Amino acid sequence: MSPMTPARVTGTPGRTRVLVVGGGITGVAAAHRLRERLGPDAEIIIAEQSMRLGGKIRTVEFAGRPVETGAESLLAARPEAIGLARDVGLGDAIVHPAALKPALSLGGELVDFPAGHMMGIPGDPADVAAIANAKERPDNGMAILEPGADMSVGALVRERLGDEVLDRLVAPMLAGVYAGDVDRLSVRAVMPQLAAALERHARLTEAVAEIKRPSTGKPVFATIDGGLDRLVTATSAASRAEIRLGMTVRELRQTPEGWEVIAGPVPDPIKITADALVIAVPASPAADLLRSVEPQAAAALSGVAYASVALAAFAFDKVELPQRSGFLTPASEGKTVKAATFASQKWPRLGRRRQIVRVSMGRLGEEALLQYDDATLAKTALRELGEHLGQRLPEPVEQRVDRWGGALPQYAPGHLTRVAAAREALASHRRIAIAGAAVDGVGIAACVASGQAAAEDIAEQIIADSK
Repeated sequence: MSPMTPARVTGTPGRTRVLVVGGGITGVAAAHRLRERLGPDAEIIIAEQSMRLGGKIRTVEFAGRPVETGAESLLAARPEAIGLARDVGLGDAIVHPAALKPALSLGGELVDFPAGHMMGIPGDPADVAAIANAKERPDNGMAILEPGADMSVGALVRERLGDEVLDRLVAPMLAGVYAGDVDRLSVRAVMPQLAAALERHARLTEAVAEIKRPSTGKPVFATIDGGLDRLVTATSAASRAEIRLGMTVRELRQTPEGWEVIAGPVPDPIKITADALVIAVPASPAADLLRSVEPQAAAALSGVAYASVALAAFAFDKVELPQRSGFLTPASEGKTVKAATFASQKWPRLGRRRQIVRVSMGRLGEEALLQYDDATLAKTALRELGEHLGQRLPEPVEQRVDRWGGALPQYAPGHLTRVAAAREALASHRRIAIAGAAVDGVGIAACVASGQAAAEDIAEQIIADSK
């Protein structure tokens, strides 16, 4: 056999084989749902380019405690991630944060982030009067959004409530979630509930007030005791999938029977046959794979930009921290640090023997920041953290810096329409689905939901074809 001729890896005759491309939480959740739907005899393979599963989930031992270096928590207000944790035997390990409020860092002081808002947009201008002058524009009696229309968050808020609400409240909130530019983020993609309400209201505050539910007292966030890595490990184990780490998928070919996938190193590739595919990788590699299969889907994905971030973690022996969960910093403050989490206060499971603080740096367009070495990033983060806290901090007993290049997808206006068109185009091809943060939203819960939905789509097709 020629060195460039792929070795062939075929499935067991009579058994369905599904290849999941991507071993982040989306792909692992998809594999788990496929196992549930297709039963014990199905062959499920997860092909992951890196040498570990989990994607943006990574737990490390830091200062003697399990600390997240990527995604920090699950959105408990959504059922998917919490439900998955229970399904894979981690129900008793679900823990919630302490009831502490976040702060804003303004002018060198930490002030309470006001209540009564949705992602920083108030339901009543009076709720944010201490922070920002909300100048609500008189309405014309017409709904703000027509069905199917979209706009940027920046345009929505600036035109109706003014620059201060946008710059001091909304932009810091969205920078914390997306590290993005509010003028390039889609209302429909990042605030779908609000977008629906905007079709019924002429005033932005009325739309927010309609959908802002009274507090139930239930925690909004959760995590797994011992670290979120446990969710990845337990889910992959429950999926009973064959895990191929260090495997790059390079090409997809549709065949009358299903799919052929070229994977592995270029000098020594292998050819994997599969009955179905779930593509659960970031936008750029997904577009590369789909270009020869469905150009329209590839074009939709190739337009998704990504922001990069750096996270610094510090452990201190004796530091007095405010009784808050952390703080956000508006870009107008001119700081590199855009957010910080007082992890050992927010998560009581970490204990109080040492104070652990996570600091986030980097917004869209600030990719050069990641080129600094660890020592420079840590020094900058530590100095600015002290400035935000109004004190000179001692040397940490332990510190680390983690870079996440191209970590957070940016959903430009029209994103949902483009994704729907991509999926419609892919529907003309049998047994292939796309999933992940690139298409369906950031956060562990959104990624789990996306992977599960893709798995349901594939399973339904396979089951229907078998009848």
